[in-house]
Amino acid sequence: FAVAAAAIWLSSLGARAGRFLRAERATTATMAEQATWLSSKAAIEASAQSAASRLDPASTLDTTRLLAEVAAIATESGLKNTTSGDPKDLRSGQFAVHTLQFSVTKVDWAALKGFYLALSKRSPYIGIEQFSVQVDRANPALLSASFQISSIEVSKN
Repeated sequence: FAVAAAAIWLSSLGARAGRFLRAERATTATMAEQATWLSSKAAIEASAQSAASRLDPASTLDTTRLLAEVAAIATESGLKNTTSGDPKDLRSGQFAVHTLQFSVTKVDWAALKGFYLALSKRSPYIGIEQFSVQVDRANPALLSASFQISSIEVSKN
């Protein structure tokens, strides 16, 4: 019994040691990656300032303007069955990123493509982060699509 108990205990100890070593390696790798990002802080901030200087703050969109612009583009593209989720904001320094979930149902390919192309023309001020499309179950000639649309806002300094 003692030998069996010792074998079970050693087996359990080995499994715990393996989990510990894998977690230690993962933590070390994460810390090394974070150290790299932290050591690059000055270069990242300089790059952000350079990118911001190329953007026209008057053309950037806040949450309200993003909703209005997406709704206007949808209307111009002939989209009718649309819904928008609540926008989410992420602010950091002089930048704010506004994200909006936008869906359309029972739309034909031409109208959906027109909407996509019209949104693309507003780049870099409006971007599509995620896009999914499905065939409508009731009518295979129509589509349903879901977009995650974002805009950037640069505060005037």
